[in-house]
Amino acid sequence: MDEIDRLSEFLQRLTPLSRSCLLSELERLELCGIDMPGSAEIQARLRAEFRKDGSTQARATSPSRYFFAPLELLLIDGAPEHANMGRISRNTLTPIWEWICRDLLPTMARDYIKAISDQVAANNPKEVLKIASTFQTKVVKVLESTFASTESTEFARAKLAQYTASRTAFDDVRKMQHVLRAGNALPKFNEKLPEKIARFGDSQVAQINAQLDAFKKAHPEALPFALALVARRVTPSWQLVRLATKAAASKSPADVAATPYACVVHMVLDRLDDKRLALRVALRHNRVLVARDLLTEIYDTEYALKVRIDGIENCEWGIRLQQLMDAIAALVSAEVSRFPSNVGHILGSRRLRSHDTIGGKLTYLAWKGRDAMQDGAAAFRKLIGQA
Repeated sequence: MDEIDRLSEFLQRLTPLSRSCLLSELERLELCGIDMPGSAEIQARLRAEFRKDGSTQARATSPSRYFFAPLELLLIDGAPEHANMGRISRNTLTPIWEWICRDLLPTMARDYIKAISDQVAANNPKEVLKIASTFQTKVVKVLESTFASTESTEFARAKLAQYTASRTAFDDVRKMQHVLRAGNALPKFNEKLPEKIARFGDSQVAQINAQLDAFKKAHPEALPFALALVARRVTPSWQLVRLATKAAASKSPADVAATPYACVVHMVLDRLDDKRLALRVALRHNRVLVARDLLTEIYDTEYALKVRIDGIENCEWGIRLQQLMDAIAALVSAEVSRFPSNVGHILGSRRLRSHDTIGGKLTYLAWKGRDAMQDGAAAFRKLIGQA
């Protein structure tokens, strides 16, 4: 028996859920930069079974798809190893679903799968949604009981670890709980948002802040997910940081951190990390033009954070920013070093840092002048208030 036959025999011994979970794990490792011998062959076979279009994006089976439907707008396709505040990794859904079905609520899960499969076959969408909503409520209640004690929490964490090696999958379970508990509040909030926010000016920041304030009062635990929905509309993504900096008394890290929406800085850093991963993939596949565009966005984000938060280098945000930029610099350096020193590389061009151009420097001076006026006015109002 050759190696391919032994591989096929091994895969067939696994349950369909286990094979799907294995596919997610192999993709997770690949996204983390870990190369597994023979992984490409296994992934190709499993994708042929579970994803008829050969997609690298996980697709849940019907019962689980209906259960996870409220999470859809918050899912990201990437490694769950780096922080993603307000978002959930699609690759964790398969192990979470297997954990729910085998350990958390095995009997209720079997009943749910049968009931929803019957209604799907009967083409009864209203009943399908009702059954899914009922099961979601049951899962939330069991999770609340599970998280009530340290002992039961750690037991559940150990059980989930049997289905995935991801260290952050259990965090996604907690996120799932908050999203499901919020019910229809997140979809309703999302419907009221502008279709696209290309220029996040003062008036729009104030409008979005008012909507977020109302949402936060009713669903404080789900606030990061509401912010993630806002982030989907904001282009470029670094503009999201204005939700915090606009409300801050000054541009110091301490004042920005004291605002209700300071977590958006972490979100902007999360998206910078997403671009780092995308840059690595682009370089691995020799997609230089894609890498160039990603690098331009990365430099713009770094610059915006440093301009809008004074002294960011000396706080936790700045430490993470520097770590990300160091990792990105290493990727670029490795790519550029592949070519002779007398051959210019597009990724080494200073033009990618638009703020180093004359126009960029003029914009910077305009920002500094405006900030000086605003900080002076804020200080004057503070003095009057103390008088």
